[in-house]
Amino acid sequence: MTKLAVLISGRGSNMQSLIDACADDAFPAEVGLVVSNVPGAAGIDRAREAGIPATVIDHTTFDGRQAFEAELDGVLRGAKPDLVCLAGFMRLLTDGFVQRWRDRVINIHPSLLPAFKGIHVHERVLESGARISGCTVHFVRPAMDEGPIIIQAAVPVEPDDDVDTLGDRVLSQEHRIFPLAVRLIAEGRVRVVGERVIIDGAEIPDGALMNPAGP
Repeated sequence: MTKLAVLISGRGSNMQSLIDACADDAFPAEVGLVVSNVPGAAGIDRAREAGIPATVIDHTTFDGRQAFEAELDGVLRGAKPDLVCLAGFMRLLTDGFVQRWRDRVINIHPSLLPAFKGIHVHERVLESGARISGCTVHFVRPAMDEGPIIIQAAVPVEPDDDVDTLGDRVLSQEHRIFPLAVRLIAEGRVRVVGERVIIDGAEIPDGALMNPAGP
């Protein structure tokens, strides 16, 4: 059974998708710890209601990123997770932390990386005129929103979309692909070769998403 630690900064909806997946006895992972860097984050209450140990490490109380990460590293090592899942964790991690946990930290991002890294993603997608958006789960590297891509899901951008409607459509796919990425890793099917992910036995979907749809 693969043990997960989940890092959050807010409401924890992607964390909840992992908790829900782990509730199935057939799922090969379990959430052993939730950590928030924001006191009062709604996700902390969600985790505790599910009976999962949850703690707050308030980054504002530390003298710099390295001091914060030293505390975070200690808490994680005490919990001994096999995989650390960043689920709306709004802190960049230093090179040192990422290297200590290399290929054991994954992140979910609401765009089809490498496009639209960073924040305010849906606003920028709409401003760009892109007709397809989506989400990505990837292994974490020191640079923001970079690292070997594990899985992506694509959704159409509709003509009358605003930030909320597009965000909701993407989020529904985030809730699908995050647990799937964890499952693939927990089943031992994911390998990082160079900076690419190889998934043993991966099924490639037929066809393509077109927007607008062709005849």
